[in-house]
Amino acid sequence: EGEPGLKLLGRIANKVGCDPVAALDMTPEYVKSILEPRGMLEHPILFITDHQRPEILENLLADPDIGPNIRLIPDEASWVGGDITLAVMANVFIGNPA
Repeated sequence: EGEPGLKLLGRIANKVGCDPVAALDMTPEYVKSILEPRGMLEHPILFITDHQRPEILENLLADPDIGPNIRLIPDEASWVGGDITLAVMANVFIGNPA
């Protein structure tokens, strides 16, 4: 986590040729680039968050393609076992590596 995690992510991204920060920033364009080719853009998007970067949720909710499909997991229903279960059961999981 933090600076060591970013350095590790940067080394891995360089090695495999992917964007080192796209998954951290989770922009609407990034999410759409994953969901659209899989035909999943019209399906509900369950949003699991630790609230460290609220601007990510705000940006996704403001997007006209993604926003209407966002379903926020209530804090009182969110716990690590449940969050992991949702991720494993998802047809598509887009995770933040941090």
